[in-house]
Amino acid sequence: VPVRIVDPSKDLNSYGLGNVDWKERVEGWKLKQEKNMVHMSNRHSEGKGDIEGTGSNLNRADDARQPLSRVVPIPSSHLTPYRVVIILRLIILGFFLQYRVTHPVKDAYPLWLISVICEIWFALSWILDQFPKWYPINRETYLDRLALRYDREGEPSQLAPVDVFVSTVDPMKEPPLITANTVLSILSVDYPVDKVSCYVSDDGSAMLTFESLSETAEFARKWVPFCKKHNIEPRAPEFYFAQKIDYLKDKIQPSFVKERRAMKREYEEFKVRINALVAKAQKMPEEGWTMQDGTPWPGNNPRDHPGMIQVFLGHSGGLDTDGNELPRLVYVSREKRPGFQHHKKAGAMNALIRVSAVLTNGAYLLNVDCDHYFNNSKAVKEAMCFMMDPAYGKKTCYVQFPQRFDGIDLHDRYANRNIVFFDINLKGLDGIQGPVYVGTGCCFNRQALYGYDPVLTEEDLEPNIVVKSCCGSRKKSKSGNKKYYDKKKGIKRTDSSVPMFNPEDIEDGVEGYDDERSLLMSQRSLEKRFGQSPVFISATFMEQGGIPPSTNPATLLKEAIHVISCGYEDKTEWGKEIGWIYGSVTEDILTGFKMHARGWISVYCMPPRPAFKGSAPINLSDRLNQVLRWALGSIEILLSRHCPIWYGYNGKLRLLERLAYINTIVYPITSLPLLAYCVLPAFCLLTNKFIIPEISNFASMWFILLFCSIIATGILELRWSGVGLEDWWRNEQFWVIGGTSAHLFAVFQGLLKVLAGIDTNFTVTSKANDEDGDFAELYIFKWTALLIPPTTVLIVNLVGIVAGVSFAINSGYQSWGPLFGKLFFALWVVAHLYPFLKGLLGRQNRTPTIVIVWSILLASIFSLLWVRIDPFTSDSTKSASNGQCGINC
Repeated sequence: VPVRIVDPSKDLNSYGLGNVDWKERVEGWKLKQEKNMVHMSNRHSEGKGDIEGTGSNLNRADDARQPLSRVVPIPSSHLTPYRVVIILRLIILGFFLQYRVTHPVKDAYPLWLISVICEIWFALSWILDQFPKWYPINRETYLDRLALRYDREGEPSQLAPVDVFVSTVDPMKEPPLITANTVLSILSVDYPVDKVSCYVSDDGSAMLTFESLSETAEFARKWVPFCKKHNIEPRAPEFYFAQKIDYLKDKIQPSFVKERRAMKREYEEFKVRINALVAKAQKMPEEGWTMQDGTPWPGNNPRDHPGMIQVFLGHSGGLDTDGNELPRLVYVSREKRPGFQHHKKAGAMNALIRVSAVLTNGAYLLNVDCDHYFNNSKAVKEAMCFMMDPAYGKKTCYVQFPQRFDGIDLHDRYANRNIVFFDINLKGLDGIQGPVYVGTGCCFNRQALYGYDPVLTEEDLEPNIVVKSCCGSRKKSKSGNKKYYDKKKGIKRTDSSVPMFNPEDIEDGVEGYDDERSLLMSQRSLEKRFGQSPVFISATFMEQGGIPPSTNPATLLKEAIHVISCGYEDKTEWGKEIGWIYGSVTEDILTGFKMHARGWISVYCMPPRPAFKGSAPINLSDRLNQVLRWALGSIEILLSRHCPIWYGYNGKLRLLERLAYINTIVYPITSLPLLAYCVLPAFCLLTNKFIIPEISNFASMWFILLFCSIIATGILELRWSGVGLEDWWRNEQFWVIGGTSAHLFAVFQGLLKVLAGIDTNFTVTSKANDEDGDFAELYIFKWTALLIPPTTVLIVNLVGIVAGVSFAINSGYQSWGPLFGKLFFALWVVAHLYPFLKGLLGRQNRTPTIVIVWSILLASIFSLLWVRIDPFTSDSTKSASNGQCGINC
């Protein structure tokens, strides 16, 4: 398949898009908005006609006007005790810390001081983590009401167009077959085909990705009609055919079995073709890759190549086997040249924003990783229940879905599912201002990505009391107006901490221009913000999506190539105020934070059938490298100007939401006190000292109450969230494993990167590949420096336990009492690091016998030697004891 490659001229007039054409575009946009208003008015009149008609029409119209979703509050019988225990725990924690600070251990002062500092930090981090979960909620959508309002049978669909982004970099680490399944699930989604476009970003410019996408487009012609005819789930063939369920359930068509068998054969042949491409790509020829038409592949040098765009499927292109249209499928590889900063994934996503705006301009964007397929074909409609809701759709920046995973063992040894984060933390944030953006499975309002402010109500504009009293009133914008007024709706629009362009302001400004010079000044200000592309700037005015009416289709491809060129973002606000924000490898957190700081809200959507499923890194090394990347991104944000501790105090970011963001970026620092606290039990056992003095009955009450409140908080949290005890315990274990390894490395790497300019490369985590049996990769041992700190902590505590028990055996029964407290903390550390220990030993239930034998032998020898040497007892004491006369003296 040939690739259209254009070397665009920097002169915009060469596109035929001068100032006159620019004015025509703006007028065309205004005309379309008026038509939309007339159409909505007609729809409203039709609704009135229905009300005056039959009873069924009356009910239908009433249902169509109902909200598209509702908040399902958590029962007060679950939530009230939870909040009470949180307050009690906070009070108990205060008395506990007061006792710890005022009762130093004089003979072990350094150990006591370190422990108190660690405990104070743990208390602060608990507050940051706990209180954003004060208002957890559930949500419920009504897809039938969405259909009645926007997608009535026999009428043209009024659902908003959606552009779906799929990002990929390295086809060797992100297998093309997994990417193909993700693309196929998007193309067969339950949504009007003319409203869906799929953009695949190949940031590695690999011909393997291009060719596999070409094969995927051909297979989609058969797969998509099969999915829609038989309404199968999920619509990713690899995972559909792998289901171990009765596939005949609810399938009444007599031809289903025959067609399913034929489709399975077609998919097996498709896999053979994809695997052949992968095998061919293992070794690159010396002259580079060559395309089918004999021309060299433009992306042979992934660091120096032109922009590439190929439309595989489209509305006027190929049809499926039933003669129906297919959603548009577009391959995109942005231009890369030496000497330019490309900003990794965030830069690639911003290129997709511009390309999609030029070619299709969906009102909403949905981004998924290449390994996150649509597990629920109605996922886009689920998102539209919030985005197109008349009540708060205009102030919703994105709808975040939870991540769910395949290919993880039932015990989830390394907490890959992140159940506690997705089912507890994000539910809590949904009751405040919305969940954080987690990088995939998220549907965006395109206007929010353009840096526009939301349309807020009077209630939303009320500033936070604490912020207002501490920081004063909000800043005025450069125009001097504190609030923007919507003339038609009478709703106030917020001002921003930086000058923003609002569609209303632009419209009013264009109407007020009497000469070409003023119009040119307006155009230049927009180009300074969005870049020099009149086609793209015109597309930003289309709040409902769609291509501007005056657009010349012949110039679209050239313009699309132009907006993905290396120098397009120079001297613009891309990556600063527009699109995915640069400055961190975790661009997702930063992007969501900027939107929330402007006053947008986000929504957490958890449909009964998970919307998306993906592959997770399941062996220990890959998991730690993934966590290292997340933690490093948090440290970068902490040391940047966008840090939530000091950024965005304009009254629009709610206090608890700010606490959640602060917790999101400071949690890696907890690795320092955590490492110290994990080593303290071993030092106490080796030195026969303790961090707590002999306590009275009154003081011991605070210790008991603190542990009881910790347990009660966890139990009540599990009760309202529905999370299982095993998932909660795995999360606690990996908090210690990650804290003593990946988080620790992230702190030092982040300091090196920000202070010394030493950058660290982001390594793509390889996806699960189960060729050698179920969970084969779980037992692969890959040595990495991240394993050193937790291994050291584990060994030191095991040595301390042996030493402490040996000392107690040697000293008599009176020494066992003080030993229990020390042993409790040491065993707490070992219990949390147990999954790490199993990861070091390798395959589950197949630990070599020689390892077990040597471990027992060495532990026994060490214990006997320790008792014989007896290093804790002084020589004078030994002499005195040797001189004592026994009972038979």
